[in-house]
Amino acid sequence: MSKQKEIKQGLKRKRAKRKKSLPVNRLLLSRLLVCSFLVHSFDLHAQQIASETPQLVVGIVVDQLREDYLHYFNSTFGEKGFKRLMNEALVYHSVEFGFPNVGKASSTASIYTGTYPYYHGITGDRKYDFEKEREVSIVADDDYLGNYTPDKRSPLSLLASTIGDELKIASQKKSKIYAIAPNAEEAIVSGGKYADGVFWLDDYSGKWATSTYYSEMPWYIDRYNTTEAIGNFSEKSWTQSYSHYVGFPYSIRTQTNPFHHHFDKTDKDRYQKIKQTPLVNTEVTDLAVKLIENAGMASYSAPGLLTLTYYAGNYNADPETEEYSYEIQDIYSRLDKELERLFDCIDRKVGAKRVLVMLASTGYYDSTNQLLEGFKPAGEFYPNRCTALLNLYLMAIYGQGNWVRGYYDYQIYLNKKLAEEKQVQWTELVRNAAEFVVQFSGVQEVTTAGQWLIDDTGRSAFFRRGMNKKLSGDIFIELQPGWEVTYENDAAKKKYHRNNAVITPLFILGESIKKEQVYRRIKLTEIAPTLSYILRIRSPNACTDGPLQEIVNK
Repeated sequence: MSKQKEIKQGLKRKRAKRKKSLPVNRLLLSRLLVCSFLVHSFDLHAQQIASETPQLVVGIVVDQLREDYLHYFNSTFGEKGFKRLMNEALVYHSVEFGFPNVGKASSTASIYTGTYPYYHGITGDRKYDFEKEREVSIVADDDYLGNYTPDKRSPLSLLASTIGDELKIASQKKSKIYAIAPNAEEAIVSGGKYADGVFWLDDYSGKWATSTYYSEMPWYIDRYNTTEAIGNFSEKSWTQSYSHYVGFPYSIRTQTNPFHHHFDKTDKDRYQKIKQTPLVNTEVTDLAVKLIENAGMASYSAPGLLTLTYYAGNYNADPETEEYSYEIQDIYSRLDKELERLFDCIDRKVGAKRVLVMLASTGYYDSTNQLLEGFKPAGEFYPNRCTALLNLYLMAIYGQGNWVRGYYDYQIYLNKKLAEEKQVQWTELVRNAAEFVVQFSGVQEVTTAGQWLIDDTGRSAFFRRGMNKKLSGDIFIELQPGWEVTYENDAAKKKYHRNNAVITPLFILGESIKKEQVYRRIKLTEIAPTLSYILRIRSPNACTDGPLQEIVNK
């Protein structure tokens, strides 16, 4: 073979080899391109998840906030407080609470646990300690000392986990959780068991307090307590913001008769009174700003949670304050300014696109409980007389003894230990007691613990949700509207009974939340799973409802 032929054959072999390997190279290249696309898509998806998951969640609960008052007092609001929520948020106009005797602590606990008092254990702001024979805080705990307060408090009476607890678990303790409220009960149940810091305004010193259950007081709050807290001032005043309010056509104040409430150090109850004024809302915002500026809540690798409680109820400390007063209108007007100040701080320090705001109400309204001169209540119910007569009745049936331990918050507690000693059948004792009590004038209905522990339907289900088998009484009394509860040994505790519904809203504001006005009624217990869904964490451990459909379907 000539050299020229060898060269030609060698070139043919090379060409054939190149053609044979070309599909393999193309396949490899296509695989590389697919991998690159998948990595890029994954990065984009991760970025989308990061953008939709807020860096900071601010949960706001406004005690006694009413939907109708937001409309009545709208003319006094600026554009960056309530109106920002109304115009930019997902707004639910009616939240159903679903259990009796709604209060500050019970509703706040339900918001953050996603369940009812039957499971989370916070049946009210206080409970009756029969061993000490007095009322105590629902979060009282002698095992922990107070910091800036003589009160001993902890969250151990809260039986279910909160959103903050679940966030702490999901982030492996990286998330920062803080809670601020005028009172210990709301602060503790909103912060939960794993909060980094929980703060409330002490009734005696007017300074921000906490419990040794939590970590030590941060230096910036400690410094605030020694220089800026309301307890450092010998006197404070609350005066009218506007010369004339138009929210109520019934207000008796005039331009020449503005209100002025003064609080000085000679009044031993002045901080309890201040907690019913806009002054306490200013304190809450001041401390929230300190936390946002110093705690670095938005700089951590995991989302943070800040829960705040504001006040929007009547000023009941002054018996001359009317139901339809300038005071309540001023409270809403000033609260609007505090929300604006809070939102401005969040926008500057964290960024509006990185924050989710939830604002809800405690779902009840505490009226001034006054009847006009010349008008009388439908009747008076005397708890002490009721329990005394009931005890006489039970003694006539079962023999001598203190069969009734006491009455507290529409509930009668019977003596189970005595029943065991005398070998009295418990269900029979409770039934006889209930049949006796229901005959009292003014009593609309009586429900026994046996009924709501077993029956989870109809009216029994409603009572069941608000009770707890370890804390609640054996008989629950529902009075007819218009009746007045009167205590012979404490006239100040007189209470005019109302059972009308209070319409309360829910606002959810965030970059990934579509603004919408929703008028269907939603459940209080749907708030926690909704926030959990947005945060991509598990719902609290006693929560059985799912997230709101407007969030899931967006």
